[in-house]
Amino acid sequence: MTLPSEMRGLLLVGDGYSKTPSASVPEAMEPYLKPGSIAVPAPGPTQALIKVSLASINPSDIAFITGQYGQPRVQGRPAGFEGVGIVASTGDDPYAKSLAGKRVAFATGVSNWGAWAEYAVAEAASCIPLLDTVRDEDAAAMIVNPLTALAMFDIVREEGEKAFIMTAGASQLCKLIIGLAKEEGFRPIVTVRRDEQIPLLKELGAAHALNEKAADFEAALREVMKAEQPRIFLDAVTGPLASAIFNVMPKRSRWIVYGRLDAEATVIREPGQLIFQHKRIEGFWLAEWMRQFRDRLGPAVLEAQKRFSDGRWSTDVTAVVPLDEAMARLPDELAKPNGKVFVKP
Repeated sequence: MTLPSEMRGLLLVGDGYSKTPSASVPEAMEPYLKPGSIAVPAPGPTQALIKVSLASINPSDIAFITGQYGQPRVQGRPAGFEGVGIVASTGDDPYAKSLAGKRVAFATGVSNWGAWAEYAVAEAASCIPLLDTVRDEDAAAMIVNPLTALAMFDIVREEGEKAFIMTAGASQLCKLIIGLAKEEGFRPIVTVRRDEQIPLLKELGAAHALNEKAADFEAALREVMKAEQPRIFLDAVTGPLASAIFNVMPKRSRWIVYGRLDAEATVIREPGQLIFQHKRIEGFWLAEWMRQFRDRLGPAVLEAQKRFSDGRWSTDVTAVVPLDEAMARLPDELAKPNGKVFVKP
């Protein structure tokens, strides 16, 4: 494949981290990104250069471009953690070379050459050769949400309790987990922000769907907690909502934080519960799970591809936005509920 010398991309305006909290959906992209051209990077020895077909946008991407993620930005480099494309060139590592010319799902990780550009760089170990039966829309969102869903449902399964609770219940990730839970007879409890989301989630397999904005939310929450006794709490939101949920959960509960969609302070209402009720709080980061549980990664990747291929899983698409239109359109598209937004170079 003949490579150009330059490529277009959405380039980071900021550098490092920011101490200023920001909204989960930015009102404008200009404070954080700018369209521009940059030299096509050369992959390192263990890396692959991918011609991007489609790139997804996850909450972690928004946290990253605003400087709120646990990884520093590099000013002038493209953003975007995940996508799908064709491997255009590789380093000299044998596994990297074996990917040449293949269609792969990829995560850019710490390469700092993101997917919201015509070309991206990823470690070969973070590239997944794809079955022909996997759509680009599913492949571009193959890693962050599906692997997180499988990994976190393993936690639920190992705990042994059939009921568990999740915030951001209408997110693509929670929908995937709800599907896994339904197959195995588990009882997911989810919180949402709109009443119209409740019937869909119950149809997918949610045992309970509670509107966190309802006047009687905390009363309804206490009633459900008493009846179901969930001990795993998968939380993408934090803030006052998570504080309220954790406070009414039973003894030996685990609050597992994997996102921070709410920038408000997160308060532990009764710290004594950590002592006398043996409750605990922990974090989940997919990159760390992939390093720590390498033996589970291969089976999880194959399982995700099979589920997308046979229709058990499908990515809900809100919009596919051309790269040239991204700065103007992304804020409005990202504000829409229930689906995923993609950038197409």
